[in-house]
Amino acid sequence: MGKVQAVLLFQIVLLVVCFFAVGEWAVNFPYPSPVIKPLLSPKLRWPTNQVIEWVETQSFDPAFKKFFYRDPERTVPAGPDLVAAADGLVQLISFRDGISFIVIGLSFWDVHVVRTPISGVVTDVESDGTYYAKNPTRADRDVSFFVRGKAAPVQQIVTLQTSIGILKVRLITSYWASRIKVWVHPGQHLDKGQRIGRMLLGSTVVVELPGKTNFAVTPMQRVTAGETIISRNGSSR
Repeated sequence: MGKVQAVLLFQIVLLVVCFFAVGEWAVNFPYPSPVIKPLLSPKLRWPTNQVIEWVETQSFDPAFKKFFYRDPERTVPAGPDLVAAADGLVQLISFRDGISFIVIGLSFWDVHVVRTPISGVVTDVESDGTYYAKNPTRADRDVSFFVRGKAAPVQQIVTLQTSIGILKVRLITSYWASRIKVWVHPGQHLDKGQRIGRMLLGSTVVVELPGKTNFAVTPMQRVTAGETIISRNGSSR
């Protein structure tokens, strides 16, 4: 094959590839084409609106499902420090009625496996709540972190007897996350950072600690379940 023919063939192949890429972009618009998805971060690869559409239709991209169900190993720090129960952003830290609360919000792209912040024995696993709010305001969400009973979002509450007293981990669903799986049972001893359950899609995890806790994290800080220290020695003030 002569030089001119080789150049012509290369140009034809390049045009075919370009036409294919444009076609894929047109078919998938306004979402990313499969051609460029591998080059994008998860949040850009699977945009929020696309995930919401999948939730509504219950038809998910297999690649997204595989990504979502990932469950990486974590390096749990030794010692008495408490660790985050979930991956996500710290949305709120509060002290009410003798209890310290730390609220962690999970996005569609976070690992959804929940872990215990401290070692202890499971004393109870209970269900609570009945409603879902599709598009809650920030005020609605803040209130829901503390609501219990029928007015609360659906949640599973794991209670632990620990060295710092009674600690609760609440796995709270949203309209977009209607299911929770809890893998632990009363009487079971859990090591710090051990897996206790999983939620589906964007959700919230609330940890309740006895007394007024000195937290080592602040609101809007990103934390990693089983690794990020949220309180030194479970210290209270």
